[in-house]
Amino acid sequence: MTIWKSKVAAAGIIACALVLTACSSSDDDASSSEETATETVEEAPEETVEEAPEETMEEAPEETMEESNEFVLEVVPGSGEGLKIGYISLGDSVPFVKLVSDDIKAQAEIAGAELLFCDSELDGAKALECARTFNTQGADGIINFNLDAAVSPQVCEAGPDVPTVAIDIHQEPCEVTFMGADNLFAGTLAGTELGNYMEENFQCEVDALVSLESVSAGEVNEARAGGAVDGFQSVCNLDEDKIQRVDVGGTIDLGREKFADVLTALTGAERIAVVSLNDDMLLGAFAAAEAVGRGDQIFGAAQGADPSSWDAIQNNPNWIGDTAYFPERYGTIAVPAIIGHIKGQDVPENLYVPHEFIDADNFAEYYG
Repeated sequence: MTIWKSKVAAAGIIACALVLTACSSSDDDASSSEETATETVEEAPEETVEEAPEETMEEAPEETMEESNEFVLEVVPGSGEGLKIGYISLGDSVPFVKLVSDDIKAQAEIAGAELLFCDSELDGAKALECARTFNTQGADGIINFNLDAAVSPQVCEAGPDVPTVAIDIHQEPCEVTFMGADNLFAGTLAGTELGNYMEENFQCEVDALVSLESVSAGEVNEARAGGAVDGFQSVCNLDEDKIQRVDVGGTIDLGREKFADVLTALTGAERIAVVSLNDDMLLGAFAAAEAVGRGDQIFGAAQGADPSSWDAIQNNPNWIGDTAYFPERYGTIAVPAIIGHIKGQDVPENLYVPHEFIDADNFAEYYG
């Protein structure tokens, strides 16, 4: 169980852990403190204890701990009883998102909260309708996984005036906590690992670096995709004219369509490095390459590591690996976060999931 004290700066799980472990004192200080404590006990008048009211402990209200402003990063059974939580899914047709949604539903049930589910289907206009519906239904708090960051102000305005926990994509101005990926770190990790592979195997002799992106995700896209490009460049440092950043849109079908165009433009290329914002677009890219007999010419790394990528990670030697986001665990963070906000607790501004780079060599360590 992880407890977030109200006075701890809200700077993410790792930062808080550092704050909690940074309080140590010297042996001299400890010794001095013990001497002071001893003198205090000896000099304390006996009547002090006698005059202390015996009923003090008995009269302490039982609800003191319940009303404590401590945020517990754990789904406590019954902690959401009587609460309505609105959840805007990015689009359950995306395998990664479906895992997130399933865990949020499961954790809300454990907490005893009523979950108001609404699938935006990768459409900002539908996310807006979801918010309006939550207003009518009387949601006490919202978990928002809206893809289109540009419409988030309208979504915030349309919904009830309640706390919003944003998942993976910032939802300004009503976001009170961002929960999800440490996007810059995750992207940089994927790009760096792909760069390391290309350096070790081909001395960075690469014809092109293609970044498959979803620009509508705003700053999240820039952090993940930009981080991936920068991570690759930190190892291989290609000329800028060899880098293509392609706005794909996020799905397998769009990945196949847009990457087919990329391959046409790179007709003479024989070694293409590909970084992808998610697994879906890289799956589409490989499908497009294999359809024209060029599957062995691309080498890719993606972000997500949801089950749709597991076969490729283990069996396709050109799929170098994935930065794992563990979407199947998102609800265990998002649900207690929104419940904490509804109850007026001090919840950190950033709650990041742990990231690992998963490839064929270490896959079994994480997924058996």
